[in-house]
Amino acid sequence: MKNPFRRKEEKKLDLTGRTPVIRCSICTGEETAGFRDNETGVFTEVMKLSSDRDYEEFFRMCGTEDVERIY
Repeated sequence: MKNPFRRKEEKKLDLTGRTPVIRCSICTGEETAGFRDNETGVFTEVMKLSSDRDYEEFFRMCGTEDVERIY
């Protein structure tokens, strides 16, 4: 049986061949964090960004705050 009070392990992301980006909607202003594949340019969504806490979590996952914005 799993222990429900056990500390969850932090997820490790494999960023090989991927660039962290924030996709912004020009119409609605909605921002989505994710990764763009360097070879194909395909965007993979990770999370919606709606608060400063969301940004901090995404930057922590990436390991950098220097993230490109795409429209």
